[in-house]
Amino acid sequence: MKNQLTEQDVKKIQEEIEHRKLVVRKEALEAVKEARAHGDLSENFEYHAAKKDKNRNESRIRYLERLLKTSEIVRDNSGEDEVGLNNTVKLYFEDDDETETFKLVTSIRGNSLDGKISTESPIGRAILGHKAGERVFVRVNDTAGYHVVIQQIEKTSDEDNDKIRSF
Repeated sequence: MKNQLTEQDVKKIQEEIEHRKLVVRKEALEAVKEARAHGDLSENFEYHAAKKDKNRNESRIRYLERLLKTSEIVRDNSGEDEVGLNNTVKLYFEDDDETETFKLVTSIRGNSLDGKISTESPIGRAILGHKAGERVFVRVNDTAGYHVVIQQIEKTSDEDNDKIRSF
């Protein structure tokens, strides 16, 4: 399955790639040069740490470039009264008798600890396209699942503080 990205995701990824190539790469190369000048490389912790940081930056650049090449662009608009991408949704969990609020985002920005659930997660797939007041079954696997009630849908947008997930 291809990763899904919005136009805003693509823009953020391109900005991060540019920043890493123009700023972080230069800083990392400078750190390697400086650490190399300290002498014996076999016991030079600063040199090994600088090389590791440089390689981590290059890996992140390659990952983001590959992500752009292999992803599909999706639109983040939805019907006025239905759950869509970048909407904040208030859900009532019947089994737990609890209400929680989530923002529905693309998988590259998903962070359940921060209240952002991916459209590719079981709950994200289940509620996508449904309307406020509907009772929806969330299938976790072939033998388990639970019901949620969509209490409220708030049209929100892709915010600048929605960070692209790093690994």
